[in-house]
Amino acid sequence: MTTKPWDAQLAYWLVRPLKDSWVNPNHLTTVRLVTGLVAALALAVGDAIWVNIGAWLFALSNFLDHTDGELARLSGKTSKWGHQYDLASDAIIHIVLFVCIGYGLREGKFGWWALVMGIVSGVSVACIFHLRNQMEQRLGKDASRQPNFAGFDIEDVLYLFPIVPLLNGLEPLLMAATIGAPTFAIWVIWQFWTLPQPESN
Repeated sequence: MTTKPWDAQLAYWLVRPLKDSWVNPNHLTTVRLVTGLVAALALAVGDAIWVNIGAWLFALSNFLDHTDGELARLSGKTSKWGHQYDLASDAIIHIVLFVCIGYGLREGKFGWWALVMGIVSGVSVACIFHLRNQMEQRLGKDASRQPNFAGFDIEDVLYLFPIVPLLNGLEPLLMAATIGAPTFAIWVIWQFWTLPQPESN
């Protein structure tokens, strides 16, 4: 039996009062999307204060990503459109985040190459999100489920993002993403193409 992640449990507790209210899951997805985009824009400024604000907002946005799903399950307000909106918001935030990190670092040692690196990382992330969505539609949600250990998912490492600018780690992070994201995208493409093809009627 898979342990429900701690952040999902906290999200469940926070949205319980909204179960019978006018608030629906798509409202929470929109709050998450706006928070993530503001975080990315703050990182684009490049100023130390704004970068730190952006990092904390991104961590908050990552947590808010759990609230819409928890409310949908609690209230029974699930919908295919809402699920697609949630997935699209995830992709948009992560794509814009890397592009904005690259733009914010344009005056550093990478120069304007930082923006190119951000775009490469963002496009690779877009590819990963799209193909994993396709895999989920073909094989079900379990096909894209992340490993869980003691209530923590792999993606929970994103909560450590506020530490990155404190350690002057944005440039190493961007370099790692420029190498890692396309590499992972290639692996996901291979996974996708080796999936059994749906039977045609």
